[in-house]
Amino acid sequence: MQNEIVQAGNLLDKNGILIQKGWARDLILTYNRSDIKTSKYSIKEWDYYCILQDKYGIAITVADLAYVGVLAVNLFDFTNNTEISDQVLIPFPLGKMQLPAQSSVGNIIIKNKKINIAINIKDGNRNIEIQYPGFAKGKGLQASIKLLTINKDSMVIATPFIENKRAFYYNQKINCLAASGSFTYNGNQYHLNPKTATAVLDWGRGVWTYQNRWYWGSASTYVNGKPFGFNIGYGFGDTNAASENMLLYDGVAHKLDQVVFHMDTSNYLKPWKFSSNDKRFELDFEPAIDRYSNTNLILIKSVQHQVFGYFSGRVVLDDGTILQVQRVLGFAEDVFNRW
Repeated sequence: MQNEIVQAGNLLDKNGILIQKGWARDLILTYNRSDIKTSKYSIKEWDYYCILQDKYGIAITVADLAYVGVLAVNLFDFTNNTEISDQVLIPFPLGKMQLPAQSSVGNIIIKNKKINIAINIKDGNRNIEIQYPGFAKGKGLQASIKLLTINKDSMVIATPFIENKRAFYYNQKINCLAASGSFTYNGNQYHLNPKTATAVLDWGRGVWTYQNRWYWGSASTYVNGKPFGFNIGYGFGDTNAASENMLLYDGVAHKLDQVVFHMDTSNYLKPWKFSSNDKRFELDFEPAIDRYSNTNLILIKSVQHQVFGYFSGRVVLDDGTILQVQRVLGFAEDVFNRW
């Protein structure tokens, strides 16, 4: 079943339980942190941007995970297939980071002794400014990036959890953001061309169960001169009402049913495959970089394999149109969390 949410309204009822479950094309349900009726330590909120362009990329994470706040930057070199990551942790933010309740408006302003991040959002477009002098043992990073929304539709899900009726995940993935600007690392400047540099926003707000595992994949590019992207994933929550699998072509959503990731968990750099029960998503994946992290802070633990590489194969739109995908740069991940 793929229940499309088309009626706007509040996300949660007076008891803190999802009113509508399913998927939508935009963030039409209203999230209010104050409506949550459970432990504040189970509330997780984040904005994650991943910007890729041919030979290099940058990812930015701003996350309030209750026990810890995470301000992270990842740089990717696809010529040498290497990555550099660094982060600043904030103990027990518990909402003090004031992440916006919407994805299309609001600002994120975080300043401390180690890093300054400003994300200004207006009309769905974003200006990102970062000063991180201590990045990579003092090599330093600065960024000034603009992201332009070009798709009409996005992938939105409101997912409940069977284990806890007040647990939920409200998530929007915006593919095909056109990126411009630049970032500077270790004195070298990297420019972003909006005709080739694309970004995805992972906007997440929710109440999570303590232990879970998810699989997520995404890519954005241009096919036949039109913006094309996809979002695939599963592994957590009750997805009877909807999966998060979607194609986006020329700004319009094409909903998929179930997609399965096939990978060798003993070596994430071996080739992957993706298949779907409706035969509309059949891709191979050639890994290039395994961004592996294993964070253990006693109360919380996160083991991540975010693998960057190249997707090739075929996808099918709602009207039966077949699109050929050839070495599209993107990522797929396998993440275990105890939080």
